[in-house]
Amino acid sequence: MNKLQTLLHAFKESGSSDLHLTSGSAPYIRLYGELCLLKDFPVLDAEQLAELTSELVGKENIEKFNAEKELDMAIGFEGFRMRINLYRQQQKIAWALRLLPSEFFPLGELGIPLPILTSVCKMQKGLVLVTGATGSGKSTTLASIINAINQTRNCHIFTIEDPVEYCHQNQKAFISQREVDTDTVSFEEALRRVFREDPDVILIGEMRDQITMRAALTLAETGHLTFGTLHTSEAIQTVTRMIGAFPANEQEQIRTQLATTLNLVISQQLVRWSDGQGRSVASEVMIGTPAIKAMIRENKIHHIASCIQTGQQMGMRTMNMSLAELVEKKRISSERALESSLDKEDLKRILKRS
Repeated sequence: MNKLQTLLHAFKESGSSDLHLTSGSAPYIRLYGELCLLKDFPVLDAEQLAELTSELVGKENIEKFNAEKELDMAIGFEGFRMRINLYRQQQKIAWALRLLPSEFFPLGELGIPLPILTSVCKMQKGLVLVTGATGSGKSTTLASIINAINQTRNCHIFTIEDPVEYCHQNQKAFISQREVDTDTVSFEEALRRVFREDPDVILIGEMRDQITMRAALTLAETGHLTFGTLHTSEAIQTVTRMIGAFPANEQEQIRTQLATTLNLVISQQLVRWSDGQGRSVASEVMIGTPAIKAMIRENKIHHIASCIQTGQQMGMRTMNMSLAELVEKKRISSERALESSLDKEDLKRILKRS
């Protein structure tokens, strides 16, 4: 094997999720959420790393990287796929590689209540948001949901991503996956034309601005099942982020649209096991019940938290409830749960009761 093959196979065999590399430094990997050195790989100088980078992404993409100083893409490499981000730091090339699982998770193994995920796959219209920090498993959750819909429904699934991370094959559904820059010039242009492409289910890879948020609301409002992601840590923050992305004179209309279309918010994070040998998903679930829709419409968003806490019979739960459940199952320690909680006093009360 050449040097690139040796590096990438060592990365894959390490069981880690991410690889970080720059010239003058040994490679680092993120293993179960913790950053550590990748053993037994030599330090590369700037010229060696430039050669490896060119081999990794190809001549055309290197030219684009040199012009723009940034590059995002996903590639297949000898049986596995990676998401690649190239950037420059201190005038040196740097890599951030994310290993993409080659298989989809069964819904029952995602760590999110199965009845909730099953109900999502049967939805015909409306907005479903999966939120969390970078590396919290949002893409994996959505890819697994899309895969389940693909296996069970005759429909047109349409994704717009930057880049395409998980590749789907037509099963019961017909799947179109458009990658920004490769298949379309921008999210905005792809979303403008999506109505002409007869979609039933639409995945917007990242709702990053007014344009993508407005498009998601419009698509959900016009009878499409629409999925999107946001970098928010809880359901209430998700609602306020969407509304707050718009000027004050538009916010009443956005609240009305969101109240009309919102089916579900899943906010998730990955929490390291007590033995350090893996991670589990902790998730908050907010269902768009009539009561919650009314709170959004009437701008009483601060009341939503109590509605989630009392909505367990409908399948809702807070992040703290999920963390406490992982502690009870001895997957994570109470100390780790408290580190991961946004409301530590509430979690202490839950752990004390259980």
